[in-house]
Amino acid sequence: MKNRVLHVFRHSDEVIRAAADFLRDSIEHALLAGMHCNLALAGGSSPRQLYETLAGPPYDREIEWNRVRFFFGDERNVPHDHPDSNFRMALKSLLQPLEIAAANIFPVDTSLPPDRAAAQYEQTIRDHLGRHYPFDIILLGLGDNAHTASLFPFTSVLDEKQALVREVYVEEVNRYRITFTVPLINAARTVVFLVYGSSKAAAVYDVLEGLHDYKRYPAQLVSPSRGEVHWFMDEAAAGGVDTGR
Repeated sequence: MKNRVLHVFRHSDEVIRAAADFLRDSIEHALLAGMHCNLALAGGSSPRQLYETLAGPPYDREIEWNRVRFFFGDERNVPHDHPDSNFRMALKSLLQPLEIAAANIFPVDTSLPPDRAAAQYEQTIRDHLGRHYPFDIILLGLGDNAHTASLFPFTSVLDEKQALVREVYVEEVNRYRITFTVPLINAARTVVFLVYGSSKAAAVYDVLEGLHDYKRYPAQLVSPSRGEVHWFMDEAAAGGVDTGR
């Protein structure tokens, strides 16, 4: 995984604060270069604390939130008001507290069949990001099984070369998901992984130091062609990774 930068802190609270600072600075940099910052949010449980931090002081005042456009790197095939919805989690923890205008929020339309939802979301991205579709920032988490977004081990979406967004049936959760594909993630200017807790240590090691096997460890596929990958981790998650410290 080229162009990777590791940020390792003792406790998860330090990880969250450092990631929030980094995002503030990255958003500011993106806004100096254009009218909007296009940000793709991560789902799952880990980002919630980060979103709650960003929604409070000083970040609620220091970031020009009205110029940020919010997308979703993956989504569960559930209604928006479902407890498992990534959109619902981000709405409650970040978007509503900041009073983000609906025109700047782009959720996946999960009322559609998964294949149509994926195709429509890809068109939305192309319409708003233009021909080359580089996101300024994509936030990602890491599952215990080394999946990221909804790129799960041994799923066919890992080999997708053309589509920017795909539906994928994940047998281990018995549900369809809609996900950014590897080409879309790797077109980003900046990718940020947020990972903490000892339960993630094995997956972090496999992705960063283990044998190259993207079928088994899908997060190994994240390698932006022009940007950098920043890993924000606590010491428990970093485990046996050589951090150069």
